[in-house]
Formats: sequence, structure tokens, C-alpha cells
Amino acid sequence: MTRVEVAEDFAQDAHAFSELLRGGGAVRRVRMPRGLDCFVVTDFAQARALLADPRLLKDNVRARELFEAKLPPGEMVQGGLGQDLSFHMLNSDPPDHTRLRKLVNKAFTGRTVARLRPRVEEITADLLDELAGQDRVDLLPSFAAPLPITVICELLGVRAEDRTEFAAWSKTMLSAAKPEAMQAAAQNMVAYLTDLIAQKRAEPAADLLSDLVHATDDGDSLSEPELISMAFLLLVAGHETTVNLIANGVLALLREPAQLARLRAEPELLPNAVEELLRFDGPIHLATLRFTAAPVEVGDVTIPEGEFVLVSLLGANRDAERYPEPDRLDITRVVGGHLAFGHGIHYCVGAPLARLEAEIALGGILTRFPDLALDAKPDELVYRYSSLVHGLESLPVRLR
Repeated sequence: MTRVEVAEDFAQDAHAFSELLRGGGAVRRVRMPRGLDCFVVTDFAQARALLADPRLLKDNVRARELFEAKLPPGEMVQGGLGQDLSFHMLNSDPPDHTRLRKLVNKAFTGRTVARLRPRVEEITADLLDELAGQDRVDLLPSFAAPLPITVICELLGVRAEDRTEFAAWSKTMLSAAKPEAMQAAAQNMVAYLTDLIAQKRAEPAADLLSDLVHATDDGDSLSEPELISMAFLLLVAGHETTVNLIANGVLALLREPAQLARLRAEPELLPNAVEELLRFDGPIHLATLRFTAAPVEVGDVTIPEGEFVLVSLLGANRDAERYPEPDRLDITRVVGGHLAFGHGIHYCVGAPLARLEAEIALGGILTRFPDLALDAKPDELVYRYSSLVHGLESLPVRLR
């Protein structure tokens, strides 16, 4: 199989990257910009199957050993983050994953999240009030980012004065920053979370992090490394995904005036529109790394044991075999089963919260600002340099 050399700027047009790979079949061997060889899957059916395949593992210790064996000399494993933030459920397999997820599942059920609606609506209204009277804004720092960071930090019990700094660490760690910058951000994150957990242990409050610190299940509880890693995962995943879902969604609607007009005329379509926006231009590009514990067949290709596999959620969601006219935004499309939140045991635990926030945010801004328009040419927009997060650096808009 011919190996595809991935260009440094592949994230700037992630959908073109997916189409390039799809032209060579359901799975392609690639070399990522840092020199890591892996297999990338863009076919919907194969992607869905692999996301639930027990032969693809995520165990952090074994993955790190593979990284060390495969990365070119001088490259830092995981950007130099080390182990301190890695002991969470997204980096584990059963039975550890089962145990960890069980301790957090109840915080993100549909019923539990529904109780947050009034507070999400309140935060959204406050942010929109702050935008009122302005002609032009960057929607990312003024609206798309502060909404989910406020919600998840309140849910977990992070102090309001710490949220801006925390969001900056998160952005550095999930982008392809220099290893030294990523390591510094990780160290700051570990120190902060260690201190916060100690506070919750000494003085529990009515928040999720206090619940996790004191949670037990049949006598089981989270260790200190697990608590730090789980807090990191929930805080980062709890806002990064939704920031980019909101921003990508607004951009997609602004670029399709007919769909935007219909959504304004029929607001009851909003829940389905959110699902189509997740499919059309979701917030995650390549799902987090998995590796093969045994040979795995993908179509007519056999991926050997001990190889990294990246599933392109963006690519799979624009597979014409699954979604006719996949590059067309249609807010009435029957979207069921898209992969924007993954599939299988690692399906995003925060999906109900992300959906709720996106629905309220999009409905709020489209209602408040009927003349909302993009304040830049589409080809002027810059995407974050990240293989994981599919999101903009900024989203300039005109409000009136």
C-alpha cells in the first residue's frame, strides 16, 4: 500500500484531506507531520465497526511504548505530556474503562443534563446581552468559547477567576504547539488540578468534582492520578467539543443562506439541525489514537498487529455511501447514527450536554441577531493546527 505523506497544513482543509484519502480506498497508510506512521479510515461502515472493535485498544502504557518505537528520534512522546494526565477512561480498555466510566456516567445522563437547561439559557442570554450594541465581533472568544467553559467549570466546581487561564492551557495542549509549550501547559494543568482536588477533598461542595473525589462504587474509588486525569478529561472535552460545534455550526449556516432562513422560519427544526451540523462539520477530525492488538481486516486491507489507527470522524460523516450528497447541508436530513461523538464504549459521555448547549446557543444568537453575517471571506478563515480538534482560530461576524 502506498503511503500518503500528510502535509503540515492538512488541518486547514480537513474535508479535502478526507477526500484525498477516500480516493484510495476505505483505509490508507499515512505519515503524519511529526513522522508517526499510522492507518487512517474514512469509510463510514468501516469506521463505525472499528470504533467498537475490541481488537483496537487505547491502553495508555502500551500506546506510549508504541510511540517510543515508532516516532523518529528526537520527537517527544505525546508532546511531552508524560503520564500525569493520561489515567482516564478515554485512554483505557475494559475492565478499567468500565470501572472509570461507571463513576461518571450518572453526571451526564439525559435527565441530569436537562436540569441544566435554565442555567445554560441564562448564561447564553447574558453573553448575548454583552454583544448587543456592537457591530462586529469575533464570535469565538465572545460567545462560542465562554458559554461551554462556564457551564463545565460550574458543573465541576472550577473557580470563575481561573477559567480563562485554564482555557488557554487546554487550547495549547490540543493544538500542535511546540513540545515545550505543551509540556508547560500540562505541568500548569496538573498543578492546578492537584490543588483543586485537595480543596474538594477537604471541603466538598455541590459539584461534580467533589462527587468524583468522594465517589465509591462497591468500595471502589478513583486514585489520585485517576482523579487528576479524569478532571482534565471532563474539563477539556466538556468545553473544547462544544466551542467548535457552536462556531462550526454558525459558519455553516452563514454560508448556506437558504438553510439559515428555513431554520429561522421553523425553529422547531433546531434539534435536527444540530445533528446535521454535527455530521456536516463536526468538532472532532481524527478520533483519538487506537492501536491494533491483533491483525484487523478493513475491506481488502489487513492492518498488522501493533499499528496505530486513526478514524476520521469528519471523513466518515461525509461518506456518500451513508449520506447522499454528503457535502450539502440539509437541516431536514435524517441524520441518525452519525459518528461526530464516536461510537462504542468510548462514545462521548458529554454528548447530551454538548447537544443542549449547541441548541440553546444557536437558537439564541439567530433569534437575537437577525442580520448576523460572516465578516470575512471563507478562504480567509484559519483553522487550528490540530489532528484532533476541527475548529477555527477566529470567527469574525457582523451583528447588524
